[in-house]
Amino acid sequence: MKILVTGATGFIGNHVVASLLERGHVVTAVARDPSRAIILPWYGRATFIPCDIYGPEALKQLQPANFDTVMHLAWPGLPNYKALSHLDQTFQAECLFLKGLIQSGIPHLLVSGTCFEYGLRQGCLNEAMTPNPATPYAVAKNSLRCYLESLKKELPFRLQWARLFYMHGVGQNPGSLLAQLDSAIERGDELFNMSGGEQLRDYLKVEEITSYLIALIEHPASEGIINVCSGIPISVRKLVEDFIDKRGASIRLNLGYYKYPDYEPMAFWGDSTKLRQVLHAPEDTAP
Repeated sequence: MKILVTGATGFIGNHVVASLLERGHVVTAVARDPSRAIILPWYGRATFIPCDIYGPEALKQLQPANFDTVMHLAWPGLPNYKALSHLDQTFQAECLFLKGLIQSGIPHLLVSGTCFEYGLRQGCLNEAMTPNPATPYAVAKNSLRCYLESLKKELPFRLQWARLFYMHGVGQNPGSLLAQLDSAIERGDELFNMSGGEQLRDYLKVEEITSYLIALIEHPASEGIINVCSGIPISVRKLVEDFIDKRGASIRLNLGYYKYPDYEPMAFWGDSTKLRQVLHAPEDTAP
């Protein structure tokens, strides 16, 4: 397939572009800053277009009619989930950009959503639940999904809404938990400050997230909301302790140093049933 990937130099996008190329797809990677792309291992194998997707010339630059599908991973302003810019700037720009893609003839669109759309619900979260987002970022994401579902009533296209849970791995935000822990170990710190670690979360390595997203893009008949998750809850403390053991480090944990975030429930994880059904389905789109 000929695939356009937005947010190609981001944490997930970088891995996705490399893996799509390995699968034999023809990839066009899009991001604002060419200096970030040129240092990545896939540069030169994928076509790279430096582009502000929200700019007035974006569709002209990208020529959407040339692609079979778009994997839309871009979203600015993270990890500040509470910024109002998600609602009063990004949401509107997203609607215009994605509508333009669809009007240009894109038949298939995969968009990255977020587990934060579920809001402050506890327990196992499945796609049939009514969203109840609690932050501007989550509200904006969920509103975009609703907009696209309404757009489907007017324009024919396939929509996959990949609701991402937590991820970790090479290239993650330096301010994320395991990235900070890794830096502390490298510095030789004796103590690592963190919350109490009692939260239950759903974590996957970024390589697993990548493989699941590619499975979805190769099975476009699997439409709608799909949790991209492990389906297995793990405490944040256990995640951290396992990471320390894997590194063979002796750093001690200063539990309870930070308060628990007020925009997340204490215990939640995804129901992976729908994702597993897609993974075991026969491939319906050849590269």
